[in-house]
Amino acid sequence: MIPITDPALLQSLVDHAGMLVLGLNTQGHIQWMSRGLEKLSGYTDAELKGRDWVESLIPLEHRAAAYLLCRGNKGGDRSHSHVKPLITRDGGRRHVEWFHSDIRHEEGPVVGILCIGRDVTELQLTREALVASEKRSSAVLETAVNAIITMSEARLIETVNTATERLFGYTRDEMVGQNIKMLMPQPYREKHDGYVKNYLTTGVKKIIGIGREAVGQRKDGTVFPMDLSVGEALLPDGRRVFTGIIRDLSDRKQLEEKILQISEEEQHRIGQDIHDDLCQQLAAIGCLAKVAHQQLQKSGSAEAENLNEIVRLVTHANVRAREMSRGLMPVVLDASGLMAALADLAQGTERIFRVSCPFRCDKPVEIPDNKMATQLFRIAQEAVANAIKHSHAERIEISLAQEDGHVLLHIRDNGVGIPDNVSGKSTGMGLLTMTHRARMLGGVLTVDLDDFGGTVVRCSVPISTGSRPSLNLSHP
Repeated sequence: MIPITDPALLQSLVDHAGMLVLGLNTQGHIQWMSRGLEKLSGYTDAELKGRDWVESLIPLEHRAAAYLLCRGNKGGDRSHSHVKPLITRDGGRRHVEWFHSDIRHEEGPVVGILCIGRDVTELQLTREALVASEKRSSAVLETAVNAIITMSEARLIETVNTATERLFGYTRDEMVGQNIKMLMPQPYREKHDGYVKNYLTTGVKKIIGIGREAVGQRKDGTVFPMDLSVGEALLPDGRRVFTGIIRDLSDRKQLEEKILQISEEEQHRIGQDIHDDLCQQLAAIGCLAKVAHQQLQKSGSAEAENLNEIVRLVTHANVRAREMSRGLMPVVLDASGLMAALADLAQGTERIFRVSCPFRCDKPVEIPDNKMATQLFRIAQEAVANAIKHSHAERIEISLAQEDGHVLLHIRDNGVGIPDNVSGKSTGMGLLTMTHRARMLGGVLTVDLDDFGGTVVRCSVPISTGSRPSLNLSHP
């Protein structure tokens, strides 16, 4: 063994590597130090030789622990390291990770202590910054109102925030490590793994980066509507994770339904007033005018012809008023009422606007839910109005069918199509209203250019209530 009193060989070895090395006697006094430590501390070997290394280089609040770890373990277990601040000559501090080793004489007794250090200041700062960043991120996640979930490629939940626990009713421990499909209702639960595999195989995105409405299922089994946005990230280790941000739409859906209900009630009231009041008054005026016309005709008065024209106009106005009342108060009170209401809509469109408007329904479509039937009628009514006002169509086709448990409503026209820059007060609001009506029914509405020119509005609604798009955190 090389004695502490002959450090020349050790000095040449450690100086070459720029290591932080101290040679101490058994009392912890500095016998020599490497050039790397001289450069870091700002002290020369001569300035510190013979001085207590802890008192010379370690801050006061850390000295007791440094004494214990350095001299206190003399002859004992030296396998553990420790990080302590080191005071430099200019008053600065560097963080150094120290390893201690006993130096023994040839005959066996401990004759000194070798301290080998590694400057970890930058590493320590990076660690502190990372910890601070993690704390900030955690604080943001935990205080977020929306539920935030991260999921692996294997569809396993990795992290959730407190809002997720509140929204779904599960504890964090119950969710982390489980398949994300636990938060979905059937039948989408059993299909979700296939969605993820398809995206990982093809790379085709269908939901990532795009918000959509979906449904989730709580621990108690209740299903609720929600807004879902999904993002993905590729980690440095090559792993891919998906992040889902979820907002409960239950209150908004209830408000939308209430607004539409109020709108329907108001339209029904106006239609009823037109039918019961205005139409009756027009009918009475028509009867009186007809009697007066007959009397003038008998007396041979020249004014009889003018009065006959008045009778004709009043009768026509009464017909238009009744048609308006039926539009505001559609007859969809029984299971087959939607077919009759759409047929009336087609006939009225032809009479009033002088356009071709056939209604097709090859097989009877019965909808026992009157609210659903009314909303579908309103969608058709709005689509027909858009085709006339904005697309300037000369032919409009309305078709109704039932297929695979869904009601299919199509309105196709041969007009110029709906412009992209529609005003929010005109067609834009109409399209928005139609979309909301379809979503309320758990359905989907699309507006596309027809292959033969014009526009086609397609609405697909499930017959069974409550069927909505699935919660799909990685369905691209």
